[in-house]
Amino acid sequence: MNQNLPPSNISPALFIGIDWADQSHDCYIIDTQGNGQHQSFKQTPEAIDQWVDRMLELSGGKTIAIMLEQSKGPLIYALMFRPNVFLYPVNPKQFAKYRESYPGGDSKSDPSDARYIARMLRERISTLKPWIPDDEATRRLGNLSEQRRSIVNDQVAQRQQLIAHLKSYFPLLLELFGERNQVGLLLKILSRWSDPRQLRRADRQHVDRVLRENGIRNPSRREELIERIRGSKLLTNDTAIIEPLSMVCKLLAKQIEASRRTIQAFDQEIEEALKKHPDGKLFTSLRGAGPTLAARLLCAFGSQKDRWKDADELASFSGIVPVTRQSGKSRVVLQRWACPKYLKQTFHEFADSARKWCPWSKARYRQLRAGGMKHNAAIRKIARSWIRILFRLWQTGQPFDCDRYLTGLLRRNPELINFLPKS
Repeated sequence: MNQNLPPSNISPALFIGIDWADQSHDCYIIDTQGNGQHQSFKQTPEAIDQWVDRMLELSGGKTIAIMLEQSKGPLIYALMFRPNVFLYPVNPKQFAKYRESYPGGDSKSDPSDARYIARMLRERISTLKPWIPDDEATRRLGNLSEQRRSIVNDQVAQRQQLIAHLKSYFPLLLELFGERNQVGLLLKILSRWSDPRQLRRADRQHVDRVLRENGIRNPSRREELIERIRGSKLLTNDTAIIEPLSMVCKLLAKQIEASRRTIQAFDQEIEEALKKHPDGKLFTSLRGAGPTLAARLLCAFGSQKDRWKDADELASFSGIVPVTRQSGKSRVVLQRWACPKYLKQTFHEFADSARKWCPWSKARYRQLRAGGMKHNAAIRKIARSWIRILFRLWQTGQPFDCDRYLTGLLRRNPELINFLPKS
């Protein structure tokens, strides 16, 4: 992809819409005269290379524009950085509304979708900006952060499943080791004795060693736990229940432990990548961010300084800004659902964390809550302010000065002083 060509100078010789799939992709090509043709190609490196070569040959070596319903994935990765190829990812809901504007557009098929996507691109090319990937350091940091989050989500689901199973046949473990800070100990015990009958018969010294090596330093406390384990009454003696569930719980314990180790490895990689990134210090210096959230915030803005016209454009795109629907005297403000969920989640989680550590965020949250605003609405409002702050520091490269910002905020909102933490 030619990243040096200004968007305003793009004059494509071909407008291509792709309806992508796992194995093969339907595409529709429209030339500058409005003539169109349908093609398809497979999702293999060789087939994609051949298809791109054919398109560039068809365009006479001139620029081609491609629109498709994704901004990441194998097809996008295969088309990135191709000379004279510009990509225009489109939101699926935005395209669905465009398609429905045509008679019969409410019906769906891959070839017709490709044709509608190509038409949409040709009609709106002058209002669109081509998608330009971030630099390699930012892309790597972004992928590390997203994959870490995916593993965390999977681990949460595994832990919920584990808890549900333990409640069914081995509730004693949850009673004794169910606290968040004892997850490691719970997993160690399950990996050795997922059957409650085996744990009751286990060698006392062996159990004592496991407890000691996993944070139970007090000998009296260990002795007390061992006695509870040996003297406890089983919820059920039914082998038909215990054996299958104990097998599942042993597997889940190993999976969760593996996830914990992998998350730690991701954390280390993210922290090292942040140190090397030119904008890393801007975001790691934020109170309440920490390496994980700092990385996600950095990647939310990216490395292309002209990607967002202003902070409000990013706030609207992310879904932090609500949707206002007004007709006559009726006016309704609703939360925005058609938005990138991970991006919205990033700003929401940071605003929620920052209000615990940053004085102005804490005071503003208290003020909004005192005014009757619900928790999530107050967090989104604070997140919108943070987006404006972060946009400025991202543009200028100047770290955020919390005390200076608070001084200016008090001038605009004098009542805020009543909600500042007492020193």
